[in-house]
Amino acid sequence: MTDTTDSVIRHTAFGEGTPIVLIHGYTVDHRVLLPLEPVFAGRPGWRRLYLDLPGHGASPRLPGPTSATALAEAVFRWIDAEVGDRPFAVVGQSFGGQLARAVTARYGEQVLGSALLVPVVRWGEDRTLPGETVVERDQELLDRLPDGPDRELFGYVMARLTEPGWELFEQFVLPGRRAHDQPAAAELEADFLLPHWPEHRAPQHRGRHLLVTTRQDGLVGWRDQLALLDHYPRMAATVLDGAGHNPQVECAKTVRGLVGGWLDGLDR
Repeated sequence: MTDTTDSVIRHTAFGEGTPIVLIHGYTVDHRVLLPLEPVFAGRPGWRRLYLDLPGHGASPRLPGPTSATALAEAVFRWIDAEVGDRPFAVVGQSFGGQLARAVTARYGEQVLGSALLVPVVRWGEDRTLPGETVVERDQELLDRLPDGPDRELFGYVMARLTEPGWELFEQFVLPGRRAHDQPAAAELEADFLLPHWPEHRAPQHRGRHLLVTTRQDGLVGWRDQLALLDHYPRMAATVLDGAGHNPQVECAKTVRGLVGGWLDGLDR
């Protein structure tokens, strides 16, 4: 079900109960997080709210310039309207992980906890990136794929460049990639980080938190994210091997296990 409100943010909702807000990354849409849905099959009582950020998926771009700050403010307005004062949890992937951190800082104890999947922490030359980002390569497949942005992105965000990897990429990553607003994305790329780490202006959050990174993430890396542990006293951290920038797609079963354990530990 997709909302029909006047908000610039559209969302897809499943289930009933405590809200959990799921925020995708840059130039994709909510479909990149749908591999998490089986986590909830045996866990009733969660209303999953999968956002399409402005300029992504079904959501129109912002009326003004697009920046990390502007998108964070749009998410805050959406939460105020859709969630209100109810306790909720938040999941953020990549750029959405940066926004999820801002949500936790903004709403404080109203947030039960967060799950951060390969979150953006640093950007540009400040990033610490791994030297090796591919663990399996099917060269015959790559030779068959036409040159272009789809093939390039596949090699950039996935660690297993194989037929099964391409099928997952086509199902969960490409649809959002092809739907995003390119001028808005260019604006965001030029203003990609919030002015300050959200944690630096907020007290330590004592809810349950989960950090999932991967050894082969060529986009945000994994070392920089470990600094978040200092700001979340009850954060569990896992560095996975054998996946790139979309671990919830590439190693869905493992990530679902981690997210399920996190959900079970939240105090509702």
